[in-house]
Amino acid sequence: MAAENSSSVTEFILSGLTDQQELQIPLFFLFLGFYMVTVVGNLGLMILIGLNSHLHIPMYFFLFNLSFIDFSFSAAIIPKMLMSFVSKNIISYAGCMTQLFFFCFFIFSESFILSAMAYDRYVAICNPLVYTVSMSPQVCLLLLSGVYGMGVFGAVAHTGNILFLTFCADNVINHYMCDILPLLELSCNGSYVNVLVVVIVVTIGIGVPIVAIFISYGFILSSILHISSTAGRSKAFGTCSSHIIAVSLFFGSGAFMYLKPPSILSLDQGKVSSLFYTIVVPMFNPLIYSLRNKDVKFALKRTLGRISFS
Repeated sequence: MAAENSSSVTEFILSGLTDQQELQIPLFFLFLGFYMVTVVGNLGLMILIGLNSHLHIPMYFFLFNLSFIDFSFSAAIIPKMLMSFVSKNIISYAGCMTQLFFFCFFIFSESFILSAMAYDRYVAICNPLVYTVSMSPQVCLLLLSGVYGMGVFGAVAHTGNILFLTFCADNVINHYMCDILPLLELSCNGSYVNVLVVVIVVTIGIGVPIVAIFISYGFILSSILHISSTAGRSKAFGTCSSHIIAVSLFFGSGAFMYLKPPSILSLDQGKVSSLFYTIVVPMFNPLIYSLRNKDVKFALKRTLGRISFS
């Protein structure tokens, strides 16, 4: 009987961000603009890092992958979201599960790439003499394997959890994407176990990276306070400031969405909150790392100079 009920829902309707008709077209152009900035910013940063050999160091290796994750993350969410502003946004059951899988994969990957970047800053500031050895290409690839491995873990755990649910009749998802909590609410056999799985997996995806980042920055702060010169302290803080801003934006919005009880945060409020980590964070990350980074600005000037000269 469960199989019959689950097969009766072959497609979902994404309700979108708002049902106010007068806002649909303005919001379409607003988020289209956000998406274009996100694509240009992240692709541009990836190309810039690839073309400039002085950026081929661990810090920019991880930044390249952060831009790749942000670019792919936005591509998995925003185009489908834009459709909800101009037409009835229908997504097949398979398409919904696919979007959920990649959404979870990139969310988890971004969490752990930010913690890998924190570890890189820890080694650079606290153990600079062994930086080359501690952050060798082999170590960087191992860390990156862990990042994407945790991405796969999060995606499989969450998607598998949702695949066990039954959707009986109602097929309108109160969101602009196939997210975990709206699907749980829509199902007709969601149980405490399903919610518990979500809480445990999200806690791992957010908690473990946050703990790693706090430990790294605890050592970094201790090391910086032992630097005698003001210029040295300022330089050390400067190398971490962009990363701290990116971490605050991403984990702050994610924790607000997933670690609050539904009684405190409704799904309608959750849609607004999720805009930060699905749209704002991928758009701002390349701006944060380019506008506040001398090496990136120098590489951009040199690359533009080459293009102008040719």
